[in-house]
Amino acid sequence: MATARKRPRAEKDESWAECPFKVEHPTPGDKEKKQKKRRRQNSEDHAPQQPPKMPLQVSPFAPTGKFKDPNNTMDRHFLVTPNQDWVDMTRYNSFVLNGIKYYSEGFIFVANSSTIQRQKNPDEAMQPRKRSDDDWVARILEIRASDEHHVYARVYWMYWPDELPSGTQDGKKYVQGRQPYHGRNELIASNHMDVINVVSVTASATVNQWDEQNEEEIQSALYWRQAIDVRTMELSSVEPRCRCNQPENPDKTLIGCNSEGCSSWLHDDCLLREALMATYERLGTDKSHRSKPVKEEDVDGEGLKRPLSPSESGAAQTTQHSIDVKPEDQKTIKLADVENGENMDVGGKDNTTIPVASSSNKNEPKKRGRPRKSDAAELSASKPYEGLFEGVIRNDLSPPVVEITDLRQDVSGGEKSWTEPIKCLLCSRVIQ
Repeated sequence: MATARKRPRAEKDESWAECPFKVEHPTPGDKEKKQKKRRRQNSEDHAPQQPPKMPLQVSPFAPTGKFKDPNNTMDRHFLVTPNQDWVDMTRYNSFVLNGIKYYSEGFIFVANSSTIQRQKNPDEAMQPRKRSDDDWVARILEIRASDEHHVYARVYWMYWPDELPSGTQDGKKYVQGRQPYHGRNELIASNHMDVINVVSVTASATVNQWDEQNEEEIQSALYWRQAIDVRTMELSSVEPRCRCNQPENPDKTLIGCNSEGCSSWLHDDCLLREALMATYERLGTDKSHRSKPVKEEDVDGEGLKRPLSPSESGAAQTTQHSIDVKPEDQKTIKLADVENGENMDVGGKDNTTIPVASSSNKNEPKKRGRPRKSDAAELSASKPYEGLFEGVIRNDLSPPVVEITDLRQDVSGGEKSWTEPIKCLLCSRVIQ
């Protein structure tokens, strides 16, 4: 099975923000192996060295959807190595980089190789790209520093949907990359942990959790609703909608059925496809559409006159304290407001302002295990009406209708544009 914990590292160059720390996680059987090792040490040495404790990171993410394991909390034990160097550093609530303050538990944008390359090549910045080509997004879990030159953040990465690797489990199927229900500004929370040099931070980020039960909530900023557990590569579930039982894409319209006892939310794409399929099954490739019976006065020497469309007839006319991080270009880092957490042993340190030198904030961290972006999702089901009929849902009318256009060139007579009522895909009643 694919994993998000292995990723080729680029060759070291000036684009990388140096970070000597990495995060390790225990694997099944580690505890038993350590116990056997300690027993062997006890037999050889009466005072064996105790291994470092592995703290538990309680996940800051609580998705509304579920995993297959109902007890899955996404919490993870971890160990930052070299461990003694890490725990010897002072812990902080925030840091200041280029005059901007960043807090623990806040979201940040982090430079990567794609963003650095665009900064070096202005022409590339004009090329179309996916959101996954933008800066990475992370949530700060912990900030530590030995001085203004060495300031680090332990983070959980947020994934762009394009970055989901092959073998990701989404419900009962395995997927890769962006799915049809993922919105343009959507992120996926994870328990993929790394330590980065904070000079790689480019800006603060606003990321909201979207509650799918709140139908009126508009997602204008970055948001997440789904989480991935990188231990199993399983996505939490999302709320199914419509007859197709697929989730909602917040960038697209949902239409609600107001019939008593139904109140279903339906995808506009599904409603449109149903209307076009019904039109194709009724008219095929050679039958013309007539809204009203043909009268004798409608016939002349040239054949049937085309009835006026709704638009032509007018029938359908009508929207704390901090550590100040400063690169080598004469900026400073302020060390302050130490948070003495459990097992930190940081008491008695002087947290005054000190000068610090570092590389540019455009440097990229060594983001270990980040999955690569994937190909586009598979094509939807076949559409035999394509090239024959097209349609659009007119939400500006009340009640909403489907406006259908006949594209067939070899069919004479009948209407070339008309509207059809929208029927609920579940209760079959006309949506008012």
